[in-house]
Amino acid sequence: MKKQILLLLLIILIASIFILNKEKKAPSLDEKIGEMLVLGFRGLEVDSSSKIINDINKYNLGGIILFDYDVPSSSPIRNIESKDQVKKLISDIKKLTNENLLIAVDAEGGYVNRLKTKYGFTNIKSALEMGQGEVSETFNQGLILGEELKELGFNVNFAPVVDVNINEDNPVIGYLERSFSKDPEEVYTHASSFIDAMHENNIMTAIKHFPGHGSSESDSHLGLTDVTNTYNKEIELLPYKKLIEENKLDMIMTAHIINKNIDSENPATLSLIFLKDILRGELKYDGVIVSDDMQMGAIADNFGFEESLIKAINAGCDLLIFSNNNKEYDENIAEKAVKIIKEAVLTGEIEEAQINESYNRIKKLKENYNL
Repeated sequence: MKKQILLLLLIILIASIFILNKEKKAPSLDEKIGEMLVLGFRGLEVDSSSKIINDINKYNLGGIILFDYDVPSSSPIRNIESKDQVKKLISDIKKLTNENLLIAVDAEGGYVNRLKTKYGFTNIKSALEMGQGEVSETFNQGLILGEELKELGFNVNFAPVVDVNINEDNPVIGYLERSFSKDPEEVYTHASSFIDAMHENNIMTAIKHFPGHGSSESDSHLGLTDVTNTYNKEIELLPYKKLIEENKLDMIMTAHIINKNIDSENPATLSLIFLKDILRGELKYDGVIVSDDMQMGAIADNFGFEESLIKAINAGCDLLIFSNNNKEYDENIAEKAVKIIKEAVLTGEIEEAQINESYNRIKKLKENYNL
């Protein structure tokens, strides 16, 4: 009888050790790389055979981003058609993959909001409209939006914009009413309130577009945007500085802008000077850095796909967005990105320590939101 008890205890001990080791098993390089990717895809619904589902499971993708319009095909059929449809789409994706996936959308309000009223969603004021009113109203607008995002199943809003409205005719910021104000203090206070509203609903935010897109005269979706002669560092970094000091940021999104006075060769997304020296160094930011879409014209037309990925990671980007919603749709983008990044690590072009740092930041952020 004693032998049987001892044998049973030994089996339990071995099983416990096995389970413990399994839980502590370090993620593979492939898994860590996959965690750094946020992918856009086509589809109003998914099932177990869907390409995006297979990619998420195969490559351990960190997140997805939903759009209402498919740019490559000039079609309004992409991911968003109605409230019930979006809610089911997100629910099915989680069921078929995992519960810790970042489910993201651009929902700033005004012109840049994928959740449009024509699909049955609530109308949210533009940042400019919010900035002209009381900060409390910005919070209320954000609260309405945050509640809707939460109900649908989103956990990330790539907003608010903290670009200062230096050039009101700016085609991608000022003209579209995406900036709260030309006063950086007003930008900070309204952005802070908007973030608070998102956090009330457990929605992560990403302020954008670092180091400031408000003075630009062209659209980085279409090509490389040069702000060398228009950029005002003191004014445009102020919202970032104050929000970092307030310690309420989840992510900061980079801008595909170039300032040759600061970095003569690289746009901010690919710049060690902007991301490591200024953002990490001067501003003391230690959270997640997410790139703007790596397939936008500013990057795609001026840097090779492989070069841009390697440069972005080495510069300090933790998450890389591939919207698959620009000139072309590439259903194999996840496989290509993982392969390029892994080969760069194996050849020493990217230090594995850099991958580990990004992976740990992402996992910490997800754990903060119980993902």
